[in-house]
Amino acid sequence: MRQGPLAGRYPAVAAMVTLALIPYLALSAAVDPLVPIISEQLSLSAQTMSLGFGLGNAAYAVGTVLAVQFAQHLPQRRMLLAYAVVLVLGSVIAASAVNGAMFIGGHILQGLATSMLLIAAAPPLTIGFPRDKLRHTAVIMNMCVFGAVALGPFIGGAQAEALAWRPLFWIVAGVAVLALIMAALTFEDAPPADLDAPRDLRAIALASVGCAAAFIGAAQLTSHGFTDPAVIVPILGGLALIVVLIAYQFKAARPLLTVRTMLTSSIPVAGVGVALFAAAASVAATALTAEVFMQTYSPVRVGLLYLPELGGAIVMAFVFGAVISKRSMHYLPLVGMGLLAAGIVMFRLAIPANQPLALIASALTGLALGATVAPALFVAGFSLQSNSLQRVFAIIELLRAVAAFMVAPIFAHFAATAAGGLTAGAGDALWVGFGLAIGGAIFGVAVYVLSGARPQTPDLDQFLDGESPAWYSPPLLARLRPGLPAPIRVPSRDRRPTASE
Repeated sequence: MRQGPLAGRYPAVAAMVTLALIPYLALSAAVDPLVPIISEQLSLSAQTMSLGFGLGNAAYAVGTVLAVQFAQHLPQRRMLLAYAVVLVLGSVIAASAVNGAMFIGGHILQGLATSMLLIAAAPPLTIGFPRDKLRHTAVIMNMCVFGAVALGPFIGGAQAEALAWRPLFWIVAGVAVLALIMAALTFEDAPPADLDAPRDLRAIALASVGCAAAFIGAAQLTSHGFTDPAVIVPILGGLALIVVLIAYQFKAARPLLTVRTMLTSSIPVAGVGVALFAAAASVAATALTAEVFMQTYSPVRVGLLYLPELGGAIVMAFVFGAVISKRSMHYLPLVGMGLLAAGIVMFRLAIPANQPLALIASALTGLALGATVAPALFVAGFSLQSNSLQRVFAIIELLRAVAAFMVAPIFAHFAATAAGGLTAGAGDALWVGFGLAIGGAIFGVAVYVLSGARPQTPDLDQFLDGESPAWYSPPLLARLRPGLPAPIRVPSRDRRPTASE
């Protein structure tokens, strides 16, 4: 079997995953203050720029489904190398763009390749090494996603202050090249996952058309009203197709994505629900408040206001690593939702121009994001067999992308068109975000209570062996459905509930 010189070495594989995920995620958070500069230099309208970024986000969402399909029929590690090549090409094209078509095309390739790398590389990093590495993986995954996002506003502000955007994009391209080099050095040939698996073109089509339509509709809000057919028709149509995709995969005899098992089990539903609420709520706490602060402060100063978010994300990443093997990891997303609600309230008090409160709010938001999304997704993943982790990550990341990336332009539109101006509109949106944070916490607790689920210590050895989930997750809403058959029990270090319970 072909191997690179660093194959099987955890630090090298972890570095490869980190380098692969950071560029697009950091860029997505950094690009807002750079939009006017890019638009002017490439002769792009605000609407065209919005459409380009919307298509990049749609490509990110669709890439999760494509990566799972390719993994079934093509050598998995060779495909990972191919995805890294696409990331490099997209990054170089975007950085060297001389017109709008080049820039948008490169950005779309960046989004597509990043999500495919996530699906191809993250599950092996999670379950391909001994359990003592899992806490390090938890820290790395949290840092890759939320550390990069938290650093984005400062990087973007610094570049906007210099009236330049290409240096940042060339740095991103350089990081992508390093990711490709590490992918080659850690290469370990692996066969396709299941050559007998069906080629589910219907699922791919539903995901592609649904995500593209929804994100294009949201992007049209730059120059159209929410009720304009150019906005509402593709948004509703796209969301409807995504619902059809989930229903289709739920009923399929041999589904591409793990939907039925996930949506009929209580703990995965609670975890995914909390993650989606957190992703949507955090938009109001970051993107909208940054727009308000930009009315008073320079881009780099606004970026500095959000730098504590990075510190909060780092702290909580290590907290997550410390509790991932403990019963207390079930409580971490709930704590995170409380921190997110507190951060949103502080941001509401900070706008339009209170710097001390903004710094506190930023730190709280960083702590919150580090405690909610990734921990909630691991809680969901531990409730299923590890051999389905790639398919679970795919559908969860698709839904998270829709919740995070599509909500942002909708909130921004209503804030910008509010009768009282941007500050008043952002304040209203922050209260909506606060409601989402509280609602997400209530949702998670309610699912646990109504299903009879309880926090348990994960049996990580059992999970990593692929024998069964890390803990027992009752059927969804089991206490409201007394006619359910007794579920199959899986052995664990925790006592399982008896049939009478």
